[in-house]
Amino acid sequence: MGSQQVQAKREIPIAEIVRLIDLVNYQEGAVVSRTLVNRATGTITLFAFDEGQGLSEHTAPFDALAYLLEGEAEIVIAGKPLRTTAGEGVLMPANQPHSLKALARFKMLLTMIRS
Repeated sequence: MGSQQVQAKREIPIAEIVRLIDLVNYQEGAVVSRTLVNRATGTITLFAFDEGQGLSEHTAPFDALAYLLEGEAEIVIAGKPLRTTAGEGVLMPANQPHSLKALARFKMLLTMIRS
């Protein structure tokens, strides 16, 4: 089996409908993630944050789009708080400090653009 076939087994299936929100479950007191696509040009990762959980302030070398599938979060970028809810997205710029916190349980699709 080639490396591309092995890679595909860990990712979402190609050319099939997938209900993204069901691919990761909440865990009490935790942040859960699952990588859906991992390419040299970028990644797509699905997250589930339990209420009150978050990611502390950090930076990333690439732009990333955070898109909430359900719930409510506060995303802080360079000190600016952004309250986001299901159906909303925030582009987090490269090299800017940012953090995320679950105001209520939320699921998020994070698309990292490596360019």
